[in-house]
Amino acid sequence: MNSSLVIAIDGPAASGKGTLARKLADHFSLPHLDTGLTYRAVAHHLLESDQPLDDEAVAAAAARAADLGTLDKDVLSAHEVGEAASKVAVMSEVRKILVEQQRAFAAQPGGAVLDGRDIGTVVCPDATVKLFVTAAPRERARRRWNEMQLNGIDADLNAIVADVHNRDERDMSRADSPLKPADDAHLLDTSQMDIETAFRAAIDLVEQAKAAQTLGS
Repeated sequence: MNSSLVIAIDGPAASGKGTLARKLADHFSLPHLDTGLTYRAVAHHLLESDQPLDDEAVAAAAARAADLGTLDKDVLSAHEVGEAASKVAVMSEVRKILVEQQRAFAAQPGGAVLDGRDIGTVVCPDATVKLFVTAAPRERARRRWNEMQLNGIDADLNAIVADVHNRDERDMSRADSPLKPADDAHLLDTSQMDIETAFRAAIDLVEQAKAAQTLGS
């Protein structure tokens, strides 16, 4: 019987997928990987070493050297790192290298929870359960604005709304691994949900998938 539980969570920026992924990983006692941080780690290395962000060979070398066990979310969450990451994330060679590392993470005994933009479609197409977490763009922008306010960062809501729309367009229109739900993903729209409601809904979907896995083994 295959007892490995791989939970693939995709969705646009500020949809709540990261918080949901961490809560599910804790609930099911599984390791968690925010795959977006892997691209940010590459971008951060390039920025810190003053290397170009538009040289695919240089970025690929940084990707090969990335250590998924030492990703510092606080450092990698900086806005300038995110902007740089969006540039390296469109490079096919970088994606290929990091996807291999992400798949190795997912293949751990017992399984794992991974969240990102292409987990269910590219990284883990055979995941036990796939969730596509989304919310209305303005609601996602409002959440990000609230988070920045709590951290003492002054921000313009309309500018964040524009940034969310631009990020969505960039993620959904890229040639390599565009953001889209897997055909067999469960859509979870959190626009009208608090995190606990979304969490309970996600647990129900995972438990259904586990039951189906047991019946099919």
